[in-house]
Amino acid sequence: MENVKFTRRHLLAAGASLAAIAAPPASASLDAPLPAKFMPQDVKVPTTLLVGSIYVSNADHHLFHIIHPGIARRYGVALGAVGRKFEGSAMISRKAKWPSWTPTRSMIAKEPDVYGPYASGLPGGHSMNPMGSRALYLQVNGRETYFRIHGTNLPNSIGRSFSSGCIRLRNDHIEALYDNVPVGTVVHAY
Repeated sequence: MENVKFTRRHLLAAGASLAAIAAPPASASLDAPLPAKFMPQDVKVPTTLLVGSIYVSNADHHLFHIIHPGIARRYGVALGAVGRKFEGSAMISRKAKWPSWTPTRSMIAKEPDVYGPYASGLPGGHSMNPMGSRALYLQVNGRETYFRIHGTNLPNSIGRSFSSGCIRLRNDHIEALYDNVPVGTVVHAY
């Protein structure tokens, strides 16, 4: 098992990072193998991290689900571009299998050519629906947000920052996480 130096200071420094990684080239294969560092694996973390909680390191493109004192299941993630990443603390307010998706007005206004054609939404499972197979909806201080932890129809995006601000995992990885986190799980992203 890999030993990860993962402290609150590390998370805060990661949140301050403004470096964006370019989107994958259009010609990149959707079936390209995921680098080993982004495959799910159990890693050592400080025993002070609360079992059951989720921590997202924006700078490292990893999500940590604390499964035992001092042990986390680590997943590689894709994140939003600079200024669109979720940062702070939230709670999972609901869960959905094969969620539908509708771009926000803000998304359509910023990129009408990209999001405008989908303004009326897409059903779950549609090949152009970016939500993938599962979604965990986040709320902050009792208010719903537009941020989600969800699957992706672009698995080669894992490890990159682009697009809108959600936290995206490969579909098989979000399915495993989905089965192991209840509504009410606390999420910290830095």
